[in-house]
Amino acid sequence: MSSPDARPPARIALEDGSVFSGTSFGAEGTTSGEVVFNTAMCGYQEALTDPSYTGQILVMTASHMGNYGISAEDVESAGIAVQGFVVRERVRHHSNFRAVSSLHDWMAQAGVPGIEGLDTRALVRRIREHGALSGVISTDASLTDLDLVTLARGLESMSGRNLASEVAPSNGGDWSEGLGEWCQPWRAPVERTHRVLAIDCGAKRNIYRHLVDRGCEVRFIPPESSAEQIRSAEADGLFVSNGPGDPAAVDSVVATLREVMGELPTFGICLGHQLLALALGARTWKLKFGHRGANQPVRNLLTGRVEITSQNHGFCVDRASLEAAGAEVTHIHLNDGTVAGFRHCEHPVFSVQYHPEASPGPHDSAYLFDSFIRCMETGRSPESDDFLQFQRLRSGPSPLTL
Repeated sequence: MSSPDARPPARIALEDGSVFSGTSFGAEGTTSGEVVFNTAMCGYQEALTDPSYTGQILVMTASHMGNYGISAEDVESAGIAVQGFVVRERVRHHSNFRAVSSLHDWMAQAGVPGIEGLDTRALVRRIREHGALSGVISTDASLTDLDLVTLARGLESMSGRNLASEVAPSNGGDWSEGLGEWCQPWRAPVERTHRVLAIDCGAKRNIYRHLVDRGCEVRFIPPESSAEQIRSAEADGLFVSNGPGDPAAVDSVVATLREVMGELPTFGICLGHQLLALALGARTWKLKFGHRGANQPVRNLLTGRVEITSQNHGFCVDRASLEAAGAEVTHIHLNDGTVAGFRHCEHPVFSVQYHPEASPGPHDSAYLFDSFIRCMETGRSPESDDFLQFQRLRSGPSPLTL
């Protein structure tokens, strides 16, 4: 395992010609991808293992990363999903009784390069001005700045890429792990059981943990699964997961969802939200620099409540085409007014663009999993009263009554 001291210099070059110099950490070498930024102050381990970041270099806007090391319980997938990691300063000495490794050692072992010591504010500002840009991180001194910029300019655009097929499981399986010690201790034990079939396009593990915690039997299947396979599973509900890449390129899942639309109560998150919208006949488009962070404000239009949410996506659903397809917008992103959630007016189908399972948080939107349970029980999309009831439940008892 490489030493965290005396690290070689590294550079990150963008397709617009910008080059930033710093010091490497993690693995040495050259890596490339779409450069995006995340505004969360914590949760770097969950972000790095989120399959939705496949094909991307992640920049964190918070100044220090690695404070609490790496804990085996907090990963969201089988390994690191990002192509590279960019931070202002990496903490050399982490502090956490649950940690089994440092950020540097973990990334080095996984073969993922990182760079620190550069002005991440200037880098993020450039992305905000010009949009998400292709980039290259390298410790190779034989490559000139022009070489790196040329490599960045030659990368394939995220638009049109079906990355879900690269990270999705090749076979189906069952998930049985719940939230464990993170379960709300005041919530009554769950007695009901529902069978949920999940189309796994690169699902985060905490989504499945939330479903299990609510008494669901969870079985996941690869995105290439047919409509007949979904029907033969005899599930009570269908879940469509998050995942990377351009939703419009995931043709097989869109076609399958279109075929089974309305047959099962259905809930989608992130990419799943976009795929359901496409299956209904709506359109999606690429955001300038996306929504990525744990502090994204969303208004629930049915209840009037504002939720602080965790998000990670670069595409969104066109509102006019969604409403023309028979759906109602239920949530909007307050920063730019984009669609953050919808329900179908006839079928028991609803979805959100953000992550209600957020770990380490915020947990404002965890009520949506309860809404899915209600959807399976009633056979209809959630109503405003359902959302309000479960929002109150998830907020817990008043501090004055404790």
